[in-house]
Amino acid sequence: MGSRSSHAAVIPDGDSIRRETGFSQASLLRLHHRFRALDRNKKGYLSRMDLQQIGALAVNPLGDRIIESFFPDGSQRVDFPGFVRVLAHFRPVEDEDTETQDPKKPEPLNSRRNKLHYAFQLYDLDRDGKISRHEMLQVTEEQLENIADRTVQEADEDGDGAVSFVEFTKSLEKMDVEQKMSIRILK
Repeated sequence: MGSRSSHAAVIPDGDSIRRETGFSQASLLRLHHRFRALDRNKKGYLSRMDLQQIGALAVNPLGDRIIESFFPDGSQRVDFPGFVRVLAHFRPVEDEDTETQDPKKPEPLNSRRNKLHYAFQLYDLDRDGKISRHEMLQVTEEQLENIADRTVQEADEDGDGAVSFVEFTKSLEKMDVEQKMSIRILK
């Protein structure tokens, strides 16, 4: 019982954040620890640069869009509750979440509908409620640019901004692509 109250002191408004996001106490504590680790200067909030430290976002073609989703309305910082609200969209939907849902309460952030709405917003760049061909192509171009930039960055050992055959070969050896390609061709 004493440990629970000490956890509550660590996370301001922890109970209300848990109710809103559906995260367990243990998950919320892990997220709070991660938030504090990303907040290296102990500012109490995260900037875009702080979020760019997250490895999974760095390799995600939509990483920049996901990072932007933490900063609605052009804000420059996200506090812990805002951080957790965005991450709640990625929390798996559990059967019991939909079965026990009170119709008077708002739909959970991780509901199928809210997840789809979140994904839609990643592509609706002008926020007009529609995804135009131009917006789709723009995101696709950004994805390709991000993939190309990250590929060159990872493979370019001598820092010349290009990938030589030797660097290309070493990069593929790391991924064991030759073996994977052979298996796919044979199947």
